[in-house]
Amino acid sequence: MPNPSTLPNRREFLKQTPALLGLLMSVPALARTRFSAKKSILLRSSWQTENIGDIAHTPGVLTLLENYLPDVEVRLWPSNVGNGVEELLKKRFPALVILKTAEEKTAALADCVFLLHGSGPSLVGRKEIEQWRETGKPYGIYGITWPGVYGFEKDRWKFNPADVALLTQARFAYFRDSVSMEFAKSKGVACPIMEFCPDGAFAVDIRNDKAADAFLKEHGLETGRFLCAIPQLRFSPWWELPQKKLSVNPEKHARNEQMKEQDNKPIRDAIVAVVRQTPLKILIVPENETQVRIGKEMLYDPLPDDVKAKVVWRDRYWLTDEAVSTYARSAGLFGIEMHSPIMCIALGIPALVCRFEEQTSKGAMWRDIGLSDWLFDLDTPNDVDRIVPAVLEMAKNPQTAHLKVKKAQQFVAKRQRETMAVVRKNVGV
Repeated sequence: MPNPSTLPNRREFLKQTPALLGLLMSVPALARTRFSAKKSILLRSSWQTENIGDIAHTPGVLTLLENYLPDVEVRLWPSNVGNGVEELLKKRFPALVILKTAEEKTAALADCVFLLHGSGPSLVGRKEIEQWRETGKPYGIYGITWPGVYGFEKDRWKFNPADVALLTQARFAYFRDSVSMEFAKSKGVACPIMEFCPDGAFAVDIRNDKAADAFLKEHGLETGRFLCAIPQLRFSPWWELPQKKLSVNPEKHARNEQMKEQDNKPIRDAIVAVVRQTPLKILIVPENETQVRIGKEMLYDPLPDDVKAKVVWRDRYWLTDEAVSTYARSAGLFGIEMHSPIMCIALGIPALVCRFEEQTSKGAMWRDIGLSDWLFDLDTPNDVDRIVPAVLEMAKNPQTAHLKVKKAQQFVAKRQRETMAVVRKNVGV
């Protein structure tokens, strides 16, 4: 046991501390780690709140950063975190800094060492990247579709010429589907690293078990005993939402009306088949807020009475955390959307994707992660014919379906590790 008389008293210890710290700081390895200021990165994300997929991008990428760059401060530059999304993010990531004022954004441009453009439907944060470039500091693109135009055939592949330089001068340009990547290359994008990267939503882990359990109990839905189904129109009718303050687009509305029965009938047929041929029930859910109405009109109301008795129509929009908790309790999902299937696969839940060209090339990611058997083009008759059998196969043979999911999960996790290693290197940690 040490002799107390040989130990320095408090006053002597405090006198010696500065000299000791100075000595430690003179050791380069220690100076770079324990005593250096925490680096900050600027995350441009959070595109809108009326779509649980657009919400999911941000917590997904934040989870990846938390796992692979745990010592880095993240400052989020959002487009919109209203409608309960800010609270959702802060609950899961209490240290997250969300930029709101012009002063906070100016400070972030000065303080942060790297800008990361999060996953999304296109190069949504173009304006902020251009601002960032004026600082001379590096930036990267993490999981986008490009050009990502939700339009008619004549407009679908139009792109902003400025994007070519913005993508080329990034440290890395990761695309969430291989079609986007090849298109970018064909238009002259020559970034040093151009590869496939899973959409950030594959990493979402936010939950609201309480809300999910309450809803399922209220409607008689048991864990593992129901499938989720999602409707969609060729163009989301955002003009129906008052907060969007948009006029009706006559051309898009006409296209929706023309195709809505053709597009949603296979989903409705699959609902009928599942209810009549399996013990499972169906929960009709929205991925975006407009699909609450669409689900009732196109999927629920036309069902035969015997089928309708085992189908629940969710009559209100929800947020990503409750959706994730609900999907985790389901036996699988099918429909005409992308991000609910993404979140299902992340949870280990089987999910089928139906799509059409108006939804951009993002659906190609299902092929990229090895799930081409679960990807269906609603403009291809042979694909449409495969939808009901595929849904029934998923429902009746869950073990086989889960093996497919596991393989896809492994590929996604591998690419997450590899791409985050590149992010880490470029941030300098």
